[in-house]
Amino acid sequence: MRHLKAHRKLGRTGEHRTSMLRNLATSLINSREERIVTTLPKAKELRPFVERAITLSRRARSLTGEGSEAQALHLRRQAAGFFHAGNMAHSAANGKRGQVRLIRTAGVAALQRLFGELGERYSERAGGYTRILKLGHRDGDRAELAIIELVDNPREIEAIESQKKRAKSGVSKKKKSSEGKKAAERVETTKTEAVSDKTESDTVADETTSESSEGK
Repeated sequence: MRHLKAHRKLGRTGEHRTSMLRNLATSLINSREERIVTTLPKAKELRPFVERAITLSRRARSLTGEGSEAQALHLRRQAAGFFHAGNMAHSAANGKRGQVRLIRTAGVAALQRLFGELGERYSERAGGYTRILKLGHRDGDRAELAIIELVDNPREIEAIESQKKRAKSGVSKKKKSSEGKKAAERVETTKTEAVSDKTESDTVADETTSESSEGK
């Protein structure tokens, strides 16, 4: 029986493991390239953790009708549990004159991006928001490394578009080369016909000359 086998312990207590997953999720959401490098067991544990948060943002994006704002706020507060809390003194400092606004923490920034850009991007996707790519073993402790990244990221879309452009340019080049070959074949055919016509005319002229000489 698989009692207490729900997930990998990663050599940490429950509080330490949850804190580590929150840090990794924050780094992944806030990453400029939308990818991070970590060990393979951590990446496999992070994948369902961060995808549950993305599902909450996608669900909040699809809400319509009466009471949708309250439901969206409830989902946002649920998703906040997947990241570390922001500055507690930020709201208290908002209403004071001359008070410098505190910098929002990475967890707050990740939550804003999750319910903004990522919620819109994955609104039509039913799941599978991340991808894991193995990198081999790390020098030193031989730990197996992996890249975990968000799918449909700008780098991936740009690569797909450039591939389509290359394929399209290759088709156009093939079309141009085929047209050039056809034009060359037409030129060769014209030259051959001209040579044959000239040969026939020379033959007729020789026959006429021979007949005139025989008549004399």
